[in-house]
Amino acid sequence: MATIQSEQTLTGSLEKEMARLSRRKFLGYAGAGAALTAFLVSCTKQNSDAGARGADGSVSLGSGDAGILNYAYALEQLEAAFYVKVLTTPYGNISALETAMLSDIRDHEIAHREFFKNALTALGAAIPVLEFDFTSIDFTSRTSVLGTSKAFEDLGVSAYNGAGHLIKSADYLVLAGKIVSVEARHASYIRDLISMNSFADDSIIDANGLDVSNPPSVVLPIAQKYIKTILDGSSLPV
Repeated sequence: MATIQSEQTLTGSLEKEMARLSRRKFLGYAGAGAALTAFLVSCTKQNSDAGARGADGSVSLGSGDAGILNYAYALEQLEAAFYVKVLTTPYGNISALETAMLSDIRDHEIAHREFFKNALTALGAAIPVLEFDFTSIDFTSRTSVLGTSKAFEDLGVSAYNGAGHLIKSADYLVLAGKIVSVEARHASYIRDLISMNSFADDSIIDANGLDVSNPPSVVLPIAQKYIKTILDGSSLPV
């Protein structure tokens, strides 16, 4: 009995400490995003057909590096909108720790979204704010929410991994690398919430110890299920 009580006390202490350490002021993220934005905008501006409307109402992500940045921007818009919804209508019996950690993830995604939005707007190459369809998600269910979160985070990591080699600018590549590392932290946390120690199982890590990598042609159709705005990635580099 003493051992069980000791373990419960330790677990409670760890949860409190994790919650304390996990909380960050969003202004800190926004400040860092502003600094990164200023750096990105200082780079050479480029022309792109980003945002152009097709006959079917689709929105072009554009071409070149601007197109890849818009691709990332679209995914960050999706994730940010999802987590805002999660925290606005939290699922039943959500713990204080889960609320704190999911709030941090939400703030990260908003910071990423705003970073891409500000930088691409300054470049004159930003796609518009997208519309989303989350009707297939049961936000009252922990299983549904965490399952969707896992899918989004794994997809995001694979998308950055798959698009990295398409970026020509070394500066853009460095920034993308910094963002994907944060997305991977999100993915690990969510996976362990669902099933402990699944953060790096063989469904996402191969025999060489490398994470899954997917090109835009694979990622966009999956993301499109949740995005009302039709995205046209036909001009993206391959």
